[in-house]
Amino acid sequence: MKHLSKIRKFHREAGQRKALLKALITALITNGKIKTTEAKAKEVRPQIEKMISKAKIKDINSIRLIRKTLAESVTKKLFDEVAVKYKERNGGYTRIIKLGQRRSDGSKIAQIEFV
Repeated sequence: MKHLSKIRKFHREAGQRKALLKALITALITNGKIKTTEAKAKEVRPQIEKMISKAKIKDINSIRLIRKTLAESVTKKLFDEVAVKYKERNGGYTRIIKLGQRRSDGSKIAQIEFV
C-alpha cells in the first residue's frame, strides 16, 4: 500500500530519479522557467526553494551543499543572480501554472517559473 508515502517515484529507480530532478533544477535555474508534467513540477518545487534559501546565506557550507548536486556554472548563477533577486523575500520563490493536458498521452502539463 502507498499510505503515508510522500515521494513520487515516476516509475524510475533511485539514480534515474535523482538525475531527472537534477536536470529539471538545472534547466529551471538556467532558463528561468520550464514546461513539464504537473507531478514533476510539484516534486521540483520544494527542492529548488530550499536551494534558494541556502543560497541566500552565501557561506562556504551552503556553497558546498549546493555544489554537491549542481554543476559549478549553475551554482554560480544560483548564488549570483537568483539568490540576490530574492534577498528580501522569505519564501515562495516559484509558481506553478497549470497548462492543461498533453495531446499525445493526456498527461497534465504545468509550467514552473520563478516569481
